[in-house]
Amino acid sequence: MSDLHKTEHFDETAELSLEVIKQRAVKGVLALTGRTFFLQLVALSATFALTVFLDPKEYGVFFLVSAIVNIFTYFSDIGFSAAAIQKKEKLDNDELTTTFTIQQGLVIGLVVIIFAATPIIKNIYNFSDESVYLLWALSISLVFSSLKTIPSVLLERRLEFNKLIIPQIVEVIAFYGIAVLLAWKGFGVASFTIAVLVRSILGLFTIYIIQPWMPKYGLSKNAFRGLIKFGLPYQLNIFLAVLKDDGMVAVLGSILGPGGVGLLGWAQKWGFAPLRFFMDQVIKVTFPAFSRLQDNPLELSKAVSRSISFISILVFPSLVGLILTAPILVRLIPKYGKWEPALFALSLICFNAFWAAVTTPLTNVLNAIGKIGITFKLMIMWTVLTLVFVPGLALLYGLNGAVLGYSIVGLSSVIAIIIANKFIKVNFYESVFKPLFASLVMGVVIFLTQVFMYENVLLIVVMILLGLLTYVTTLFIIAKDTLTEDAKKVFTIFRSKKVI
Repeated sequence: MSDLHKTEHFDETAELSLEVIKQRAVKGVLALTGRTFFLQLVALSATFALTVFLDPKEYGVFFLVSAIVNIFTYFSDIGFSAAAIQKKEKLDNDELTTTFTIQQGLVIGLVVIIFAATPIIKNIYNFSDESVYLLWALSISLVFSSLKTIPSVLLERRLEFNKLIIPQIVEVIAFYGIAVLLAWKGFGVASFTIAVLVRSILGLFTIYIIQPWMPKYGLSKNAFRGLIKFGLPYQLNIFLAVLKDDGMVAVLGSILGPGGVGLLGWAQKWGFAPLRFFMDQVIKVTFPAFSRLQDNPLELSKAVSRSISFISILVFPSLVGLILTAPILVRLIPKYGKWEPALFALSLICFNAFWAAVTTPLTNVLNAIGKIGITFKLMIMWTVLTLVFVPGLALLYGLNGAVLGYSIVGLSSVIAIIIANKFIKVNFYESVFKPLFASLVMGVVIFLTQVFMYENVLLIVVMILLGLLTYVTTLFIIAKDTLTEDAKKVFTIFRSKKVI
């Protein structure tokens, strides 16, 4: 087709000043963290309820089917949405329409393939009819999700995360509310099937109210060439990440079975919960913000250090507390003893989460400044290590062998940190080591509290309060100046009326 007209612009992000970018980034992180804290609280509370009402096999089916669909989902995009967000210049009508058209074609083709491949998938994993219906529901939800792409891109480029979070609130409440209610009523796997479809429809409806955009079909050669330059390498990274994570879950499904995958899913859900609570919001905001700062290395370096510090301060103590309190909670909570075989796996996954809290922001900034080739090589390294260690150790030692393999892969994050630091100078002493030291001091206090008290609800309350007090006090003593300076900056930004 011939190129479309290029006179209509949809976004003014390229004209944002440095000060506005910094202010919106800070407000975006804090707003997303606050609101998403509520969402994650809902999600984790619902997950707890689901893991009470469902057995490990039923929970494992949802975890496994989701992983299979995520593998197919990779082929529904070629990185155009990320390229549109990362682009320095304004987006025009050609780029938006081309992105929408190509993605719709890929998604529809993907859904057809999934339906056609259903008999094969069913035989490989011995799925029941309920599991197949869940597979189809998740596939159909991809179509609804793809329709949200352009409104999401427009909001992210303008750093308007206060609006972008609204559809997520609707989706999370709808999904978990329906899933828990139906699981309680004994619907089993079907609880997820119905919840997935309702979530998809409500999320699509909500985002188009917040950010209207008239879907248009068309292709522009120039727009395609411009977007593919960043989009294709970015999507290759996504492919490796999918292969490393969801692909490995699919492999482990044939080794551990649905029950073993259910235990792994439980451990990963709780072990990565601190990252979902705190890190994901920072990453979502900082990718477009870092992209806007890529020509200002000094400000970019400061921003990266601050983002890692923010993540570490919140994630590190959460992981330490989780490792030490989870065994007690599993023993005390009625009907929760069935998850005790996954406690060792939970501890090792928390170990991986420590590394991810540092390396994910670094790979995020490498992508934002256009060093996509470096992150691609890192992803190749992690994928190869995962394929070598995880299934091999799983065959030898089952679930614990699999998570031991993941831990070995996590240790290789040191290489990523060394490489990233050549491009972006990060103050690791302030950002990582101080929060880590305060978290370890907190861990010692929690451990000693366990030794001298009986296991009961009072112990949990005392441990949480003593741990929190210890952590805050220790961190304030060793990082008083930095914390005070950051608090003043945040207060100043929120008093400013220049940025909404």
